[in-house]
Amino acid sequence: MVGNPPHGSQPIAGRRRVAVIGGGSAGISVAARLRRAGVTDITLVEPSDTHWYQPLWTLVGGGQASLRSTRRPEASVIPDGVRWIRRRALAVDPDARIVTLTGGDELAYDYLVMAPGLQLDWGAVPGLAEAVGHDRVSSNYAPEYAPRTWELIRQMRSGTAVFTHPATPLKCGGAPQKIAYLAADYWRKQKVLDRIRIILVIPDAVLFKVPAWGRTLEQVARRYGIEVRLRSEMTAVDGDRREVVLTDHADGTKETVHYDLLHAVPPQSAPDWVKTGPLADPASPLGFVAADKYTLQHPRHPNVFALGDVANLPTSKTGAAVRKQAPVVAANLLDVMKGKSPTRRYDGYTSCPLVTARDRMLLAEFDYDLNPRPTFPLIDTFKERRDMWVFKRFVLPPVYWHGMLTGRL
Repeated sequence: MVGNPPHGSQPIAGRRRVAVIGGGSAGISVAARLRRAGVTDITLVEPSDTHWYQPLWTLVGGGQASLRSTRRPEASVIPDGVRWIRRRALAVDPDARIVTLTGGDELAYDYLVMAPGLQLDWGAVPGLAEAVGHDRVSSNYAPEYAPRTWELIRQMRSGTAVFTHPATPLKCGGAPQKIAYLAADYWRKQKVLDRIRIILVIPDAVLFKVPAWGRTLEQVARRYGIEVRLRSEMTAVDGDRREVVLTDHADGTKETVHYDLLHAVPPQSAPDWVKTGPLADPASPLGFVAADKYTLQHPRHPNVFALGDVANLPTSKTGAAVRKQAPVVAANLLDVMKGKSPTRRYDGYTSCPLVTARDRMLLAEFDYDLNPRPTFPLIDTFKERRDMWVFKRFVLPPVYWHGMLTGRL
């Protein structure tokens, strides 16, 4: 695909048929599907000139992929015929059907797709914003830090390593613990694992909410000697002292732990302009956009749909979920454009490739009711498998770039 040039001299004039906010996996996938269905007047708003394949960032942090391989120019993934406005959305007025953009311009639309993703709230944990990226603190949740994670893991020979998971919805809910397993397996192979204390901080009552995979992960944690702190979260960081405060929400106690490596995952929420806007779900304290869990249509504004990380849906925020949501949004939007009620339904499918070693993986796939939904029913994905690791590392990236983003898969 040859992308359109970024918005510059083109004036924003006239009402656009479809406006898509966000040029990540969700926005691009829906735009591509609408183009394939013959919709001609599509405008996509995205300020970044880089498109990231984020599922590989865990392997970047684990020393198994390069950051360069996860990045492509945004222009290269914009579907042909889609008008790209390289600005940031600041507000939406769904009654007037107007999106306010940086620079003071306004984009009028008939139909709106909300896919701006979420934001990383580094400042929500005292001391974290100052500490991340410095000394012994890193995070695979930002591309500028993921390569540093591997450097810290590779250099460590003894001490305490802490891996955290925030008590908010987050993209790829398994990623906070996957990097702990990758690090532990590396240290095992370097014969230093017995000199390293590993603490994994999990806010939930279990390691993984789907019991079949949760039991296997408990065995993995025991295999590496990982101390799993359930119902707990990181609540403060002192980078100068190399100390992290872990709060146990089961009994309210706090423990200050000295670390030699801290992989910190920040709390996450809807972008500020979304959470304070009229499309936010009143039931979401973090400001995610309201959407019918099956049709992905906004409950108060039928010409608005939401998908991906920004949508307030009771399922994990993953790229695999977007792959199933995009065709639903595209088909239901076409129905609405024809004056019909939405007919396609999303069942909550999501997938979490749980890397448990440097050459093994579990593939957890499930729906809203936490029922397993295997893509490969003849393969036992409840066990750690090398072929599933190969699938994640070498098969899924080209499927993403050439299938999902082009609206073919």
